Amino acid sequence: MGTRLKVGIAGAGVLGRLLAWQLGRAGHAVTVFDPGPGPQAPETGSLTGRPVHAAGFTAAGMLSPIAELDNAGPALARLGWRSLALWRSIAEQLRGQGCSAPLFAQHGSLLLAHGADLGAARRVLARLEAATALASELPAPQVLDRASLGALEPAVTPGLHAWLLPDEAQVMSRDMLQALAVHAPNVHWCWGERVDHVDPGRITLVDGDALAFDLAIDVRGVGARPDRPLRGAPSGCPPRVRGVRGEVLWLHAPGVQLRRPLRLLHPRHRVYIVPRPGDLFIVGASEIESEDRSPVSLRSAVELMAAAHSALPGLAEARIVHMETNLRPALPDNEPHTHIEHGLLRINGLFRHGWLLAPALTEDAIAELTLAPLRGLSQPMADTHPC
Repeated sequence: MGTRLKVGIAGAGVLGRLLAWQLGRAGHAVTVFDPGPGPQAPETGSLTGRPVHAAGFTAAGMLSPIAELDNAGPALARLGWRSLALWRSIAEQLRGQGCSAPLFAQHGSLLLAHGADLGAARRVLARLEAATALASELPAPQVLDRASLGALEPAVTPGLHAWLLPDEAQVMSRDMLQALAVHAPNVHWCWGERVDHVDPGRITLVDGDALAFDLAIDVRGVGARPDRPLRGAPSGCPPRVRGVRGEVLWLHAPGVQLRRPLRLLHPRHRVYIVPRPGDLFIVGASEIESEDRSPVSLRSAVELMAAAHSALPGLAEARIVHMETNLRPALPDNEPHTHIEHGLLRINGLFRHGWLLAPALTEDAIAELTLAPLRGLSQPMADTHPC
């Protein structure tokens, strides 16, 4: 399309901000509606009293297409593999727009297992190796001996069984979300606005205002409920999106050096430890089937911290600076779903793969919509906005 479109987006999570940034840079006039208070990340250090915010802020931002083969098929892994290069490119473009915060790091990741859990770990590795054999572009896990592990990550407990997942990466989720909003041209952000429902060419707010657009986009995640069935839901699936609880802890541990995200394989859960600038570490578990948004439970906190300490002994004196919960949006099959019709785009059900899949999914959707960049646009164009 060579026409400048008026685009409305419901939801300012990973998908909403990425689409707004991409479409705004292409020259389209974009308006984004979100109940959050603004583009910035929520403050750390508070367990209660926070407004509901995008799940992408809570997520650790791991880009782990190989590790996710434990629970997802090769098709999702291929999308995630594409997204690695796309996120790298997005980070470079944002730096070119003046963003100075670190946004992306790519050093691979590690799978770890204690000796008592080696049987369970080997079953996971067998699934990963079988899947990478079917998806030849994905590298297989590499076994690390004790000396190799010590050379890569000296802070990791010696004697743990370890495997390197080459080329996996991470996005600095909070900084990336803020950068996408701050550096998006031709985009107007309507913060504190809740959307009731999205139809072709129309976004209706909870106050009853119905706003017309050439293209309406619904990427609200769990917020897409409960007003109506998810249009275009996979055949045979119940219509509603469910929330899957995720819990994370932020630790501050000066002097503990870690370059790569770690996943500790355990028969009951997968604990991850992700390094962040400023001597920070995010510790979390993959998913809990609950829609409870209350603060982190004692059991979860104890299990997460004990697992993290067992893998990184240097965390013994770490200070707990933040605990947080949020809900990931999932469809019954735990697969993402994109629905496109005239005047409407919906993407939902990214489950625990939001950061991993978002760039590839938005790239495919924009290509299918044939929203090519406009030529000859030299500066942002003013519009009358509804908020």
